[in-house]
Amino acid sequence: MTTLAGRTIAALRGEHDDLAGLVPTLSAEQLTGPSGASEWTIADVLSHLGSGAEITRAGFRAAIGEADAPGPDFNQGVWDHWNALSPQDQATGSLAANEALVTGLESVPEADHETLRVRTFLPDPVPFAAFTALRLSEVAQHTWDVRAGLDPSATVAAGSAEVLAEHLSGSLGFLLGFIGKPKEAPEPAVVEISGTPYRIVIDDSVRFTTEALPATATFTGSLEAALRLVYGRLSPAHTPAGADVTGNITLDQLRAVFPGF
Repeated sequence: MTTLAGRTIAALRGEHDDLAGLVPTLSAEQLTGPSGASEWTIADVLSHLGSGAEITRAGFRAAIGEADAPGPDFNQGVWDHWNALSPQDQATGSLAANEALVTGLESVPEADHETLRVRTFLPDPVPFAAFTALRLSEVAQHTWDVRAGLDPSATVAAGSAEVLAEHLSGSLGFLLGFIGKPKEAPEPAVVEISGTPYRIVIDDSVRFTTEALPATATFTGSLEAALRLVYGRLSPAHTPAGADVTGNITLDQLRAVFPGF
């Protein structure tokens, strides 16, 4: 698929297939061990992905006319169900829920990608590409959380990073208003990400852009590492060799701007 929605769905398929190959190999001890998310076990992360897939699919099915729109208590019921599952059932159930969602998204004809709108937590229905991007924003980071619990050198899949960066510099940019803390920066900064067209701009707000603004600092490292920084997943223990920031803001100061979730 050549549309932005299609490329996003392809990234979601890659993330799912990666987990589908990994999760069945995990022991009970690994499932209940730490993940890359500081307060969650690997099973907790998989449960979050599973419940999120179920909620996302319900909204998607309503948008394409397969089901009624979820009621006001739907989400809480889903969360209660997943929270009550055992770690093993959270793991296996997560794979099934994610497969159902990705398969559904893949079923949308490319001709409909530009016209389909889906209702989310936002006030108005969003374009299909933005809808798939909201899911990828969750999945890419939480799939990394699972892998990082097993391997501190884990990275976000390159394909996911590329598509997610495109969305963050466009319709998904509003997310940085939730996760960025610009007041933590010592002064305004424009951080170019070396080897890419992207910049992180910090002033009264935070944004991710391809605008050719004069840089005040440079992030040296991969695009996926820069995105993990933005999502609060570039702690010292998970920072690859050679990743650093030079200029009017430091890497530690940027970590404070992006504390994660």
